[in-house]
Amino acid sequence: MSRPLPKRIVSLDYGLARIGIAISDESQTIASSLKTVAAEKKVERTVAKLVEEINAHQQRLACEIEEIVVGLPLLMSGKKGFQADEVLHFVELFKAATPIPIVTWDERLTTVQAERALREGSFNRKKRSKVIDAVAAVLILQNYLDHKKNQTSKN
Repeated sequence: MSRPLPKRIVSLDYGLARIGIAISDESQTIASSLKTVAAEKKVERTVAKLVEEINAHQQRLACEIEEIVVGLPLLMSGKKGFQADEVLHFVELFKAATPIPIVTWDERLTTVQAERALREGSFNRKKRSKVIDAVAAVLILQNYLDHKKNQTSKN
């Protein structure tokens, strides 16, 4: 009898040009950067590309992705703007393309935090632009994982 595959969580920092991808460790405690992929002109193609990426990572890491967290860029007021509408449209298409549960997570200020961290790490503008989305995906996922742990410890 084979033992069940370890479960991990993936996060996406969705953008119209690039999508950052992060993944949790098996204990779902630590988020780490996986990669950045270029968005396609048509969102449906981007969804298909991401489904392939996630399936490939499940195979390569011999794990099961049990949840996908997508950063939702709310306005500072907490309301949805154009960017949030774009992400929600993407999420609806993504939900139709995969059986993996997808949740959105408030990502306000994650890109600002990622930019600051990269600047402090002496990344020049060109290098920052290549990794900013992956770093933002890590921050989204780490915030989500921390929240889940806090909810579990309260129960």
